[in-house]
Amino acid sequence: MFRSLIHNASLRSISARPSVLLAAKRAIGARFITDRAKATIDGAVKDNDLVVFMKGTPDEPMCGFSRAVIQILQMHGVDEIAGVDCLQDPEIREGIKEYTDWPTIPQIYVKGEFIGGCDVMVQMHQSGELHELLVKEGILSAEPEPESEEPAKKD
Repeated sequence: MFRSLIHNASLRSISARPSVLLAAKRAIGARFITDRAKATIDGAVKDNDLVVFMKGTPDEPMCGFSRAVIQILQMHGVDEIAGVDCLQDPEIREGIKEYTDWPTIPQIYVKGEFIGGCDVMVQMHQSGELHELLVKEGILSAEPEPESEEPAKKD
């Protein structure tokens, strides 16, 4: 019994630190992403202007971080969000982490470029960078110039 407790504690310790596993993969040069998962991820990233690899769907996020990313995008007026539910496919869930060398989900891509995860989205939202990026990449249209409040001159 004591041996199984030590073994279980060791497994929990390692699995609780995904960065340790990613570092180990890099150190030995191992590649764990399958060709199918890579092709699926490549397709989603290339075929969508904005895609979120997440837990759940944009309509039904299954974790707080995924929900936060979707809410931020919706606050900015993004109507079309392509979501890939990583909970539906273990190969995608693990493959996306290796694809970007980013250990967490959700992961956001705009026009094929990896943007980051939830923390990055929150920071970009707070700084105004997210809105600028979404306008620059054509996800959102530029806001119209505010109208002048000066009264019109009468001739």
